[in-house]
Amino acid sequence: MTTLLALDTATEACSVALLHDGKVLSHYEVAPRLHAQKLLPMIQDLLAQAQLPRSALDAIAFGRGPGAFTGVRIAIGVVQGLAFALDRPVLPVSNLAALAQRALREQGASQVAAAIDARMDEVYWGCYRASEGEMRLAGQEAVLPPEQVALPADAAGPWFGAGTGWGYAPRLPVSLSGCDASMLPDAQDLLALATFAWHRGEAVAADDAQPVYLRDKVATPKGA
Repeated sequence: MTTLLALDTATEACSVALLHDGKVLSHYEVAPRLHAQKLLPMIQDLLAQAQLPRSALDAIAFGRGPGAFTGVRIAIGVVQGLAFALDRPVLPVSNLAALAQRALREQGASQVAAAIDARMDEVYWGCYRASEGEMRLAGQEAVLPPEQVALPADAAGPWFGAGTGWGYAPRLPVSLSGCDASMLPDAQDLLALATFAWHRGEAVAADDAQPVYLRDKVATPKGA
């Protein structure tokens, strides 16, 4: 019986999800700039609801980005603190993939163009296709101006647009069957992806819980 905790603070949403005994509990809240105050109490509430101690966790998954610099760092700080204290491995999950997984769950979309507003007139971009219930990356994730995004070269059939990057829709040269520009990553979808990764043996040590910003000029200090 696998018990996994997932958490995400990479965008305006703060969310946690727990898999235990084949059941999923989750909490999702849009709370800009309040992630640091809300995340640990949300985790504790979820464990209390499931009547589980932290020691029952087998691994901890987290949104590793791309997303807001501060938000991604909050998630990594919390997940490393928990993982080191419990001596548990971690499961980094792409926030773009989590968006695509949410579009699959809510919209039944099997091909998703996930886009997160990266500010600075750019978007975080990734295209995903469903395979046996898991959204898998087609191509590469990137950060780029809205006008430069593209579907995979072999794209065919309907594609759904998910994420705040679709606020730039008039500038994105992509034809869609539908779109939700308000959609944010949710830990329950991150948990679903982490479960696939867990069963493939892809968990890593807490030391290896690293952010993925895509934009080097944000992550690299001046003068570096």
